[in-house]
Amino acid sequence: MSISPDPIGSRGETRIVGKGSETAEGPGPYVMAASTLDGDKVMSSDGEDVGKIKEIMLDVYTGRIAYAVMSSGGFLGIGDKLLAIPWSALTLDTDRKCFLLSVTSESVKNAPGFDKDHWPAMADVAWASELHDYYRTSPYWNSNMERVETTGVASGTVPDRSGHH
Repeated sequence: MSISPDPIGSRGETRIVGKGSETAEGPGPYVMAASTLDGDKVMSSDGEDVGKIKEIMLDVYTGRIAYAVMSSGGFLGIGDKLLAIPWSALTLDTDRKCFLLSVTSESVKNAPGFDKDHWPAMADVAWASELHDYYRTSPYWNSNMERVETTGVASGTVPDRSGHH
């Protein structure tokens, strides 16, 4: 498997940099348990430590990672802001064992966030589109549509973003 040469977020996928399997434990870095990534440090594009991965949110309908939830600021979990980060805005750095975020630390400070008791409706397409616009990434569900439009075969379908099953 090779590293995708696509620009960040161009197909709704994350990139992997570094020596890959030489530095990863187990079957990584291409297939990993989500719990392996929990607590990983996130570095901004200007080299600042801006938070840690708290959760990885799965779009159950498509089986794809929708977002990573990053905890930023605060001290020992008190007063921290949670941010939904599009998966494609992150690059896994296997050498430094962290994620690289495609925006500056100033952008992270100004990013729309939420607190642990008031999560946004992550299945809402308007909210998700604004989030992807903020991080300048292509929504992950667009790559499913591109496959349908170019091949005429649905390898995945666009999920019902209303939250109904």
